[in-house]
Amino acid sequence: MSSRTPLRNPDASSPGEMTARGWWLVGLNILLPGTPQLVAGNRALGRVGIYATLTLWLLGLVALILAIASPSSLYTFATQAASLTVVQILLIAYAVLWVVLTLDTLRLVRLVKARARMRGWIAAFSVLVLVGLAGTAAYGSAVAGSARGALGDIFADSAPVAPVDGRYNIMLLGGDAGPDRQGLRPDSMSIVSIDASTGKAVTIGLPRDLNPVPFSATSPMRTVYPDGYGYHDKCDVDVCQLNSIYTEVELYKPDLYPNAKKQQSDPGIEAMRDALEGATGLTIQYYVLIDMQGFADLIDALGGVDITVTEKVPIGGDENLNGVVEWIQPGQHHMDGYHAQWYARARHGTSDYDRMARQRQLQDAILKQFNPLNVVTKFQDIAHAGAQVMKTDIPQSMLGYFVDLGMKTRAQPVDKLELVPPAIDPTKPDYTQIHQLVKTALTPSTATPAPSGH
Repeated sequence: MSSRTPLRNPDASSPGEMTARGWWLVGLNILLPGTPQLVAGNRALGRVGIYATLTLWLLGLVALILAIASPSSLYTFATQAASLTVVQILLIAYAVLWVVLTLDTLRLVRLVKARARMRGWIAAFSVLVLVGLAGTAAYGSAVAGSARGALGDIFADSAPVAPVDGRYNIMLLGGDAGPDRQGLRPDSMSIVSIDASTGKAVTIGLPRDLNPVPFSATSPMRTVYPDGYGYHDKCDVDVCQLNSIYTEVELYKPDLYPNAKKQQSDPGIEAMRDALEGATGLTIQYYVLIDMQGFADLIDALGGVDITVTEKVPIGGDENLNGVVEWIQPGQHHMDGYHAQWYARARHGTSDYDRMARQRQLQDAILKQFNPLNVVTKFQDIAHAGAQVMKTDIPQSMLGYFVDLGMKTRAQPVDKLELVPPAIDPTKPDYTQIHQLVKTALTPSTATPAPSGH
C-alpha cells in the first residue's frame, strides 16, 4: 500500500493534483504561515513560522484583553520608547519572515507543474497577499518608529507628579510669534483643570489685558514685581500685559529660572506658570505650549477641522479692515489649516475676548478630531506636525494615564470659566473674587436631596 501524501509527495505528472496542491499550500501560508513548510518542505523553517505567527496572535489577544480590562496599561505600553522599539523590531522581523515563507511556499508549489491557466492566478494571489500583509507589518513598524521619535521630541523624560486636591491643572498657551512683535507672546492663555478620577474638565480662560497680575508666593518674579506685573506699567517690554511676561523673561530675565531647560521648559514658560498660579490660586503641574504658526500643518494632517462660525472673521487686512483678502462667513465650516489658522489669529474686526474664544473653540475642535481612525491612517503626518507645533513638560511615562483620562474627559461636557467682563474687570481685578470663582467652578455640584416624610 502506498504511503504517498499529495502535499509532501505529490504526483508531479498530474496537473490537476499539482494545481489543487498549489492552492492548498498558498491557503495554508495565509491561514498559518509556516504550515506549508511543515507539511511539504523544511520542517525547521515551518516551526519558526508557526511559532512566530502564534506569538503574534497571542500578543494581539493580550492587547485586546488589556484594551477591555485595563486600557491605561495598554496606552502606557504603546507610548513608551522601549516598548515601541520592541514592537518595531518584531514587526520588521515578522515582515521579513513572511516574505521568506511566501517565496518558499511558491517554490514548493512548483508552478510549472500546475495547469497552465492557473499558474498566473496562484502566483498573483500569493504576491498580492504578501504585499498586503508584509506591507502592513512594515507600515506598522514605520509608525512605531515615528511614534517613538515624536513622543521623545514632544514629551519630557521626568518623573510623574501627583494630582493636587484630586486634580491635574495644565497651563495651555497658544504662542503667536510674528514679524510685527517683540518675540513670542502667548495670546491664548488658559488652564485646563481635570479631575484625576472622573476626567471631568474645566477650562479657565485668562485675558491678556489682566493688569496687574500677581505671582505665586515662591516665584522669583515676585521679588521683581511685588505689586504684580503691569503695576504702573513698569516693565522691560513695549506692552505690560499678562502675555508679555513670557517675552520679558525670555529676553531680559532668563537667569531667574536657571533650571527651566532641565525641566524641558523655558524661563518664559515658568514665569507664565507663576503668573497663572498667582492669578487663579491653583497649582499648575504641567504646561502645553502650542505654536499657532504651525497649527496649519497639524490641522491639514488631521484632514481639516469642523468649526461653527458665529460672526464673520477677516483674512488679512489692517485695523481699519483695509486689504482684507477674504471673509470667513458665519455658518458651519470644514476648515483647512490656512483658514483655521486665520480664524484663530485674526486680530481685527472683533475684540480680543472674541479672539480668545475662537482660539479655545479651535483647540476643543482639534481635540475632538483626534480619533483612532484618523490618528492611525495619518499618524506620520500628525506626529511630524505635532513635534513642530507642541511643546510640553508632561512626562512620557504618564501618557498612558492621560490618554485614559482624556477618554473620560471626551465623554463629558467641558465646563468653562472665562475671567473676562462682565464677570471681572481685567483692569481692576479682584483676586479674592477670582480665586472664589475658580474654586466654585472646580467644586462638583451636588443635587439637592428630595424632601422626606411625604
